[in-house]
Amino acid sequence: MPGYIRTLPLIALISLGGALCAQEAEQTEQAQATQEVQEPDAAQTDITQAPAANPASDLDMGQELDQDPSYIRDQYGDWQLQCFRTEAGEDPCQMYQLLREDGGNPVAEFSLFKLPDNSQAVAGATIAVPLGTLLPEGLKILVDGGTAKGYNFSFCSMAGCFARVGFTNADIAAFKAGAEATLVIVPAQAPDQTVQIRASLDGFTAAFNEASVIDN
Repeated sequence: MPGYIRTLPLIALISLGGALCAQEAEQTEQAQATQEVQEPDAAQTDITQAPAANPASDLDMGQELDQDPSYIRDQYGDWQLQCFRTEAGEDPCQMYQLLREDGGNPVAEFSLFKLPDNSQAVAGATIAVPLGTLLPEGLKILVDGGTAKGYNFSFCSMAGCFARVGFTNADIAAFKAGAEATLVIVPAQAPDQTVQIRASLDGFTAAFNEASVIDN
């Protein structure tokens, strides 16, 4: 008997054994896959059983904002009538002008209001100028190149430096008759120089007539 015939059953047995092993391995893998499908792990169980999140739970629903307490009621020439909302009575109003330098950039604010008849001044004003102003030099105001009057600064904040000044009847008359008021300040970094800020007096009389009397 040829040798290869004797070895054939062994080869067949080895091949059969390999096929059986492969079949058993395939059946084992199928069983494991079926078990994994039928019995999901704990993590999958937690995910599938977790309650669905409310899609609106983390949305910002917004909130009402407080209304700006100030508003512009009228415009008279270059002066605005700036009023302040109150819960009772008529809204008090003051004259207001944003002052700009020659390039158009805002550099100062001029607010003016009437005072009661028994006051030392007939009108009061709050004038704001930039930080970096040399405070000891104060603020000078003149109308149409006339004689200047000097005023002290009251305080400074992050918004600027403020002068709270009083005007006499003569001062108000000059504003009404004039065309332009000039505010003069001295910069701290250049104490040998001055900065002139112009305030138009167009519409001053009409705005002054509508301004409120402020008691305090």
